[in-house]
Amino acid sequence: MGKNKSVIVVGGGIVGLSTAYFLQKAGHRVTVLDKSDITSGASFVNAGYLTPSHIVSLASPGMITQGLKYMFNSSSPFYMKPRLDPDFIKWAWYFKKSSTQAKVERSMSVIRDINILSRELYKGIKDSGDLGDFPIGQQGLMMVYQTEKSRDHEMEVVEKAAKLGLVGKHLSKEELKKIEPKVDFNAKGAILWECDRHTTPPLIMKRMQEHLEKVGVDIHKNEAVTNVSVSDGYITEVITEKASYTADEVVFAAGSWTSELSKKLNLKLPLQAGKGYGINVEEPTNISMPAILMEKKIAVTPMEGFTRFAGTMEFSGINHTIRKERVEAIAKGVESYYNGLQIPEEAKKRAKCGLRPVSPDGLPYIGKPKNLDNLTIATGHAMMGWSMGPATGKLVTELISGDKLSISISPFDPERKF
Repeated sequence: MGKNKSVIVVGGGIVGLSTAYFLQKAGHRVTVLDKSDITSGASFVNAGYLTPSHIVSLASPGMITQGLKYMFNSSSPFYMKPRLDPDFIKWAWYFKKSSTQAKVERSMSVIRDINILSRELYKGIKDSGDLGDFPIGQQGLMMVYQTEKSRDHEMEVVEKAAKLGLVGKHLSKEELKKIEPKVDFNAKGAILWECDRHTTPPLIMKRMQEHLEKVGVDIHKNEAVTNVSVSDGYITEVITEKASYTADEVVFAAGSWTSELSKKLNLKLPLQAGKGYGINVEEPTNISMPAILMEKKIAVTPMEGFTRFAGTMEFSGINHTIRKERVEAIAKGVESYYNGLQIPEEAKKRAKCGLRPVSPDGLPYIGKPKNLDNLTIATGHAMMGWSMGPATGKLVTELISGDKLSISISPFDPERKF
């Protein structure tokens, strides 16, 4: 019974397309609906990391306090725009409740497992040749610090990660120079995570769409879902601005928009859009190693044809407003770590943003709500949507096919209590 179902996937980001990829491989007929033309958004402007090392969820102790401190500074790395929005206030309360040491410790192995599964699936996709050849940078990720406080903070993560089999190693300023000989760092040192990888998201997204269309997946762009019909706990119809669709199964993988879709079904899915920005510099930067600039919370990734500088987490609702002061803060932050590097004005003008779907505890929502037999939710990955995309697609496919799950999804229950 598990095989050959018709499935509608709402959302054409990395999670939606990965879901379509694995569903098609499992023999299902897939239709993808996206309200955009699938050329922009969080899946295109992220740092491109595959990060098993990021075992500490966003909802960690002190984050709300930090957020409150930053609340009135719109160029800070973590910015919550004050607003009287009941959904946001409820989410912030759940976030605060999730930000305990015990909850963070509990989720560490969960985050590691889904990230490692995803890293291996990226390798499998590359080895399959389905998307042609695309690079996966193997040299790891550096957490670069300017203060002892940041170093000590990351060394605590190293100790916790070691218990989970992930190795982080400290690099002195001299060792940093050996790894990045053409870069003059204004930093005291770094921690290197060799378990991490990096990629070029726009390239993979484009190739993934081309592959899916070639193998018969129907991709409908610029077609927003406006309504969903339900009868006896079963979705009977998905209605868009242009047409109406029926299928055996429906997947909501619409990123930050998934909570709006869920409301149409009376599902409460606490989710907020965390806006991130990306600046692409096409001029040579001499940077060969991906790095997170710890104090400024900025990600630096050498990609195919450019270097990307990405960062900030801005909670200001669903909008694509580019705040110049935040772009400027990224550029200045980068220049304060890389002596002699200047972000060109043109690159700043071309800066783009994307909305990351953030759950209150920083863990994704992957699973089926109790009262809707043929709906699967796949969203809420916060800053790790790119990293966890293929694993999510694989787990959704196993769920729909009735196959054994690669890892337990109970921590990702979309109806979990906060």
